[in-house]
Amino acid sequence: MNAEIVAIGSELLTPFRQDTNSLFLTDRLNELGVEVRFKTVVGDSRGDLVSVARVAVARADIVIFMGGLGPTEDDLTRECVAEALGIELHRDPEIITELYKRFAERRMKMPDNNSRQADVLDGAVLLRNPNGTAPAQWLQTNWDGDRRYVLLLPGPPHELKPLFDAQCFPRLKEVLPPQFIAKRTLKVAMGESACDARIAPIYTKVPDVQTTILAHGGEVQVHLQSRADTQEKAEHRVEELADKLEEELDDCVISSSGESIEQIVGYFLQMRGATLAVAESCTGGMMAERVTSVPGSSRYFLGGAVVYSNELKTKLAGVPAKLIAEHGAVSREVALALAEGIRERTKATFGVGITGIAGPTGGTPEKPVGLVYIAISDGNEHEVVERRLPGDRERIRLWASFTGLDLVRRKLI
Repeated sequence: MNAEIVAIGSELLTPFRQDTNSLFLTDRLNELGVEVRFKTVVGDSRGDLVSVARVAVARADIVIFMGGLGPTEDDLTRECVAEALGIELHRDPEIITELYKRFAERRMKMPDNNSRQADVLDGAVLLRNPNGTAPAQWLQTNWDGDRRYVLLLPGPPHELKPLFDAQCFPRLKEVLPPQFIAKRTLKVAMGESACDARIAPIYTKVPDVQTTILAHGGEVQVHLQSRADTQEKAEHRVEELADKLEEELDDCVISSSGESIEQIVGYFLQMRGATLAVAESCTGGMMAERVTSVPGSSRYFLGGAVVYSNELKTKLAGVPAKLIAEHGAVSREVALALAEGIRERTKATFGVGITGIAGPTGGTPEKPVGLVYIAISDGNEHEVVERRLPGDRERIRLWASFTGLDLVRRKLI
């Protein structure tokens, strides 16, 4: 079974409001083995909403409309869904009575337009909304001979979420055939196109597992999802493909069950009984923040220094002033000196040094914005990598901190 979620409201088409309900609903529907194939956002336009409703009901087994159930003239969901389905609305007297009672309890007179909230699709079951005045509606209908489930839900999250869990989820579970979805996420230290070039010949031969590749913050996430009539069958399909992809990507795989690189670095440091310290310039403590975002990181992270100025590079990390004068603060030599200096001063197993130009100013033709040097040292061996990172200041800092973490990971595997 497939689903479409339709978020209704002109405010969702502005930069100021965002649909978050669909994330909640997708998670719940996946628990039932239902795959959300489409998500649509439509404004408060009668013509647009009727058109969207017709398309949604034609292509999805389950269609969930969110919002537009209020009392105002731009709350058009009930009327537009009825028009799209070719059915009538009727006004429910019990809902009218409940609305009058609700307003009376607050010593308020109910405006006439609130009566619109009692308009019900013919054949629909009303679902009481304990947290608001707009009841939800559940309709089983047919479209071109196929069964459809149409749900009208209130838009406010504090109304939608408890109502769906208490009244919609059990109904769907009762009427839907048993289906199960298995998911797996591989996180990979590699460029998106390079990753896809290596694994596409593998995953394209497995059509019953949906593969999605996303780039984020220096890493690539490979999302695998399969649906089957048993959980075991779905899990087997996903695990079989994941194993093949891991074999192909080898040590570029950061994690195979969705763990973050910060968590993986922490696992390895603890397994090896090793410790870490960092000296950061352009990242401004971002790598230290990422390491310490993991609970229990005090067991392996000794500390760090943010050394923006040349003076503090010398004072806190022991970088010789002569070295900075000779090579510049943004250089391979200074990055290594930062790593070795912070390691020696903290007595850590590993030291990491990061220096670069995050921008948007400060770049030169020889040393442009995005040039970053990241170094790691354990006292015996060291490695320095040069990166020319694209993007704005925040993206450059994020990617540089990721590269520092990945250097540590690779040293430990």
